[in-house]
Amino acid sequence: MKTLRLSLLLVVVLLASCKKEKTIGSIERIDPELNSIIDEDAKMEIIAEGYEWSEGPVWVEKFNMLLFSDVPKNTIYKWTEAKGAEVYLTPSGYTGTIPRGGEPGSNGLLLNKDGKLILCQHGDRRVAMMDAPLDSPQANFITLINMYDGKKISSPNDAAYRSNGDLYNTDPPYGLPKQEKDSTKETPYNGVYRTASTGFVTLLVDSLTRPNGIAFLPGDKTVLVANSDSNKAIWYAFDITDEDSLTNARIFHDATAEAKTEKGLPDGLKVDKQGHVFASGPGGLWIFNSEGKVLGKLKIPEATANCALSDDEKTLYITSDMYVLRLKMRK
Repeated sequence: MKTLRLSLLLVVVLLASCKKEKTIGSIERIDPELNSIIDEDAKMEIIAEGYEWSEGPVWVEKFNMLLFSDVPKNTIYKWTEAKGAEVYLTPSGYTGTIPRGGEPGSNGLLLNKDGKLILCQHGDRRVAMMDAPLDSPQANFITLINMYDGKKISSPNDAAYRSNGDLYNTDPPYGLPKQEKDSTKETPYNGVYRTASTGFVTLLVDSLTRPNGIAFLPGDKTVLVANSDSNKAIWYAFDITDEDSLTNARIFHDATAEAKTEKGLPDGLKVDKQGHVFASGPGGLWIFNSEGKVLGKLKIPEATANCALSDDEKTLYITSDMYVLRLKMRK
């Protein structure tokens, strides 16, 4: 009996050793400060794959799940440690019945202060709230913003809440079937908008060619906006005035040179409580301090779209083309 138990134990150990994590990419450490953010032995692991274009990840602590969009597939998936990836919601971004091209699904995902799912919906051309519990998703949506000054916005890409409840979103043309040249595009610019808790919408920026990822630095006095343009692959910073307008526009970091030779552009980004910025860009994911100094890069062979932090900020989730990655930054 003892021999049998030992044999069974050996089989279990062997099976466990065969289930090795599938890793990808490498970590480029540029500044020693990165070592306080990411452990020396940390590795990026592939936790899900096979997507057309993965985007908009958000970690939901209450249910220990990651939600993310596959934009062309008009579907949101959820990933859990126990079950891996499975369909969470479809349709996610286009609820119409007329077939259409382009990228119709949801893109950026986030939670509001009440824990409701907020979606940037390309096909329906709006930022909306799912009118259903997180653990019982349904394709029922409440519009938060879809118009400005009597014109329909194009295809909201990413969004972020300021601590006062204001919702900021970017609006490039990527979700329109013919993008900038689409006949249904109603605005002559690609904007950054603010929607107050009252529902009042303000156009904040109309000068960026491809506004994309958006996030606030700690203190909520500065907003960062990524510009996904290969000729102006730049992260911009804007200060927020007491009247809620933007001022002191400046370059946070310019990666136009790297965009000429590496996959990817400035896209989604997140900021931790210490002001470290995790920003998808050429060659993978860039990590900055709050002043725009590059601390390091996560070198990923596929174009990287976005990222999300766990609530304890020890784990980073990354959407990169067909992959979803996890980096356990600190033990």
